[in-house]
Amino acid sequence: MEFIVRVSDAEAELGAEGSGGDREGADAREGPGADVCFALRAARMKALDVAGRNPGWLVVGADTVVAVGHNILGKPQDTADAARMLRGLSGRAHRVSSALAIVYNNGEGAAVVAEDYETSKVVFKELTEQEIADYVSSGEPMDKAGAYAVQALGRELVEKVEGSFLNVVGLPIAKLQSMLEKVGWRPAEHTED
Repeated sequence: MEFIVRVSDAEAELGAEGSGGDREGADAREGPGADVCFALRAARMKALDVAGRNPGWLVVGADTVVAVGHNILGKPQDTADAARMLRGLSGRAHRVSSALAIVYNNGEGAAVVAEDYETSKVVFKELTEQEIADYVSSGEPMDKAGAYAVQALGRELVEKVEGSFLNVVGLPIAKLQSMLEKVGWRPAEHTED
């Protein structure tokens, strides 16, 4: 499958509300919680932005959020913030939700053709202050929602993942494939000559 990665200009607008520290999720409604609503809106904004500039493209926007209770954990603002987040996750379960939006621009405008999300439960081990300090000093938490990366050094902080591991990494591939098939997209058959 061939694809091109384009960073959305919507990142700057979303950055003001979704990255850096915690975000209260006080507007949770029936159905998905505030964390899922935020991720869906972010994925949609990103995909619409990129598709709006690229007629004929089928665009996938994605956003992943980490939530504990009603608080959405963004990317840490500094090392002290990363350590604070990790202390808050230590010995606790939290949700990781990845939202996907598929947008198509037919040349007259971009429109959402599908959107969905997946949520996994992650349980952290009890962490010592030394484990937190060592992980923060690795630099890995600094650009990650919730201040950890389960696919790298952060795997040592995690006791278990319930649900899709790839969702926690940030892109639930099985969900994306199912969504693409529902909108009629099939990966091209590749043959070896």
